[in-house]
Amino acid sequence: MVSADGGPATGPTVLRMLLGAQLRRLREASGVSREGAGWEIRSSESKISRMELGRVGFKERDVADLLTLYGVTAADERTALLKLARDANSPGWWHRYGDVLPSWFQSYLGLEAAAAMIRSYEVQFVPGLLQTPEYARAVVLLGHRGASAPEIERRVELRMQRQQLLHRADPPQLWAVVDEAALRRPMGGPQVMRAQLTALIEATSSPHVRVQVIPFDAGGHAAASGAFTILRFGDDDLPDIVYIEQLTSAIYLDKREDLDYYAVAMERLCVEAAPPERTPEILTRLRDQLYPA
Repeated sequence: MVSADGGPATGPTVLRMLLGAQLRRLREASGVSREGAGWEIRSSESKISRMELGRVGFKERDVADLLTLYGVTAADERTALLKLARDANSPGWWHRYGDVLPSWFQSYLGLEAAAAMIRSYEVQFVPGLLQTPEYARAVVLLGHRGASAPEIERRVELRMQRQQLLHRADPPQLWAVVDEAALRRPMGGPQVMRAQLTALIEATSSPHVRVQVIPFDAGGHAAASGAFTILRFGDDDLPDIVYIEQLTSAIYLDKREDLDYYAVAMERLCVEAAPPERTPEILTRLRDQLYPA
């Protein structure tokens, strides 16, 4: 559940989205236009739009001026919203990995940390949240062949740190659909792959992790265009977000028509994949056939 109290499931990205949604409701209830709100804080209509979408940081002075403009005078309400503005500007745990973390991925980490459900489709690799350190190292090396050994280890450490969200007291539901090709691609060699498939088998026993495999004999399927992730949050003010990673950037989709399209594609993938209860059997067969002990 996403909350605005700075709890472990809340990151600055989502706090900005929550504060922006509350400011939008207050503005609309008071009958103030975006243009009028922008003038009040010596800015523009587009700045108000970005604030209400949670896509920029918040200055406490701006939030205070907007609350006054919107007629929010109750001390407790103002205090809570101003605290939310301060918390939204606090760096997330990933801030210390800024040396190896592109800015476009920082937003995703904030969303991932606050999601109540993470649904992903992977065609190339095992999902990052389920990778072993050795497998993650092999994946990192693919994209950073010229990097130093310490940098590679920092990137692997970052990926392992992400996985801590699956072990906290309130973990998100993770539902991953993985193409069989990803399980057959020998990242890091046979021993690394055997250990990775064993880790996947163990992960399926967790009540908040569901893994499905799309076998080769399924033929073409609903998401032939590539991997994507759908993030769902535990707060009604936050829309689902589709995340599509590219080589040097990422796309974040939150328009209803886009969300509907990807939600339908995900549902079709889940139907076309083998049912979750068969996953341990499939993974064990692939492991023992492809990567015998």
